[in-house]
Amino acid sequence: MNELQYATLADGGRLAYRDAGTGPLVVLLHGGFLDHRQWNAQLATLPARYRVIAPDARGHGDSSNAAAAFRHTDDIAALIRHLDAGPAVLIGVSMGAATATDTALEHPELVRALVVSGAGTSEPEFVDGWTRPTLEKVWPALFSGDLKGALTIWNEFTSGPDRALADLDPAVPALIDEMTTKTWLKHTADEQDWSVHADDTWARAAKLTIPVLAVIGGSDSDDHRHNAERLADSVAGGRKATVEDAAHYPNMEHPGEFDAIVTEFIDALA
Repeated sequence: MNELQYATLADGGRLAYRDAGTGPLVVLLHGGFLDHRQWNAQLATLPARYRVIAPDARGHGDSSNAAAAFRHTDDIAALIRHLDAGPAVLIGVSMGAATATDTALEHPELVRALVVSGAGTSEPEFVDGWTRPTLEKVWPALFSGDLKGALTIWNEFTSGPDRALADLDPAVPALIDEMTTKTWLKHTADEQDWSVHADDTWARAAKLTIPVLAVIGGSDSDDHRHNAERLADSVAGGRKATVEDAAHYPNMEHPGEFDAIVTEFIDALA
């Protein structure tokens, strides 16, 4: 796999990223607390068809932490411009999906199409009674120093509300643990969250005119599924596809099925 490269941002921050392949530009955006390795399977296959960029978001993986207010969408726009590339097909899972949609709203000239999974915009709605309470259980464990306990709770999103981790290939939660630990250890409990998201995203997203595909993990939480579905249903011609036996990270659980869905969508854009 290609070596990590680094882009220096206008405020002095650095984004780590992988850059492989040639052809239409595809940018892979990982979930919260993860890094570009979420896309290991796609980085081994998609560059045969496209130029694939997989960055670590600010404050994640090998990218620098923030020292002032920033937006993930602006970082991605800066990276695409740094590479003198685009417009891009943005493919994002969870936080990455939110960043993808925000980028289409804030920097439309850089975005050709969207593929989202596990989120719709950076203003999610959590109402199912499982997603928000599970997320809120992570922080007391983490801030008390119980890293193992916090990771166990965090991986409940990997399995979803109705499955056990034992039902999955153990390599998937193991990599989630590894990526999450690396990102968590970059930060301190009293550190300020400098990230800012776009405003009025749902109303603005309904006016998008680019192709949008939501890839749904059939075993993901109701909230995560519905947020992605809501985006696809909001835009003219939005499409949905389901990876049945997958939760929050369908690209990791069933990479072959995920790749087939995405490549069919991308190739049809021409």
